[in-house]
Amino acid sequence: MAKILSTTPRADGFRMPAEWEPHSGCWMLWPERSDNWRRGAKPAQHAFAAVASAITEGEPVTVCVSPGQYVIAREMLDPAVRVVEMTSNDSWIRDCGPTFVVSDEGVVRGIDWKFNAWGGLGDGLYFPWDQDDLVGEKVLEYERDDRYAPDFILEGGSIDVDGEGTVLATEECLLNPNRNPNLDRAGIEQMLRDYLNVDSVLWLPKGVHLDETDGHIDNFCRFVAPGEVVLTWTDDTADPQYAISADAFERLASMRDAKGRSLKVHKLHQPRPVLITAEEAADVDHVPGTLPRQAGDRLAASYVNFYIANERIVMPGYDDPRDLPAQQMLADLFPGRRVTVVPGREILLGGGNIHCITQQEPLGKIKRARRAA
Repeated sequence: MAKILSTTPRADGFRMPAEWEPHSGCWMLWPERSDNWRRGAKPAQHAFAAVASAITEGEPVTVCVSPGQYVIAREMLDPAVRVVEMTSNDSWIRDCGPTFVVSDEGVVRGIDWKFNAWGGLGDGLYFPWDQDDLVGEKVLEYERDDRYAPDFILEGGSIDVDGEGTVLATEECLLNPNRNPNLDRAGIEQMLRDYLNVDSVLWLPKGVHLDETDGHIDNFCRFVAPGEVVLTWTDDTADPQYAISADAFERLASMRDAKGRSLKVHKLHQPRPVLITAEEAADVDHVPGTLPRQAGDRLAASYVNFYIANERIVMPGYDDPRDLPAQQMLADLFPGRRVTVVPGREILLGGGNIHCITQQEPLGKIKRARRAA
């Protein structure tokens, strides 16, 4: 029986592994709400199904679906995908789902963070979020993994680790008073050290321009190997993103990770600005309490929002001339994995992209033995 733990992963010898370490599988949530996804979420469902299918080439995928959508999802999804019933408010499992941690002995546990829809009643993107806040607990129940449940609001997309003691984050997000107003920078860093088992917290001021998550790091700058990161970039000095990325590049160049290594920074050029069309905006139901989609709004399009599967990289494409160079850069950075491009616009219209709708579960020796039995 899975237990709720009163200790911390650091005290127990558990750490959050890097995403490129072996997975037992990937978790996703099925989109359906019409006030965030256009045309009743049907285009988004096809996009999610394409992402799930691409990931199954490298590892097992589980998609959690509401009872009313189960038959629809089972029909649309690849037969290799496991479909389970689970109620949620929306489909961003990276942020509302659990963060998995492992021990040197190969035991897997989970962290069930608090979730407040990226800002709570004042700045949150939708209401209610009560069912999303239960997703982490439910996933860990399915997996029978012991659970840490700190009284701490954190989204999985707001952190990125190298698995060797270093975490990346943005001040724009983690220091925002709409998350944990009772904690200062030192208090938040201590929570990251205790629960991710890291020694170094590397701060960047901001994330991607107009990212509605308050600048999640997983859309902006991520580890691709120990001592190496990719950074969203643009050569257009008139683009507001240029100043943000240039400042981050300078800061990263002077940083060292927990092992004392200087960081090698790879500039991953963003696509052209992606704007919501009038038709796309009109296709979304406007509901009080949900962030509206307005024609002409710029979306936080980035190639950094890719998913690292066991044998694959699944990255968003935008039908843009930058798609191919981005794919080639990721292929060079991950020579042991095949890079699959999945159209990302429909997911982006909902506020995130491929990394945001996925959550990896590390393998661990114990889980490997259990699955082989």
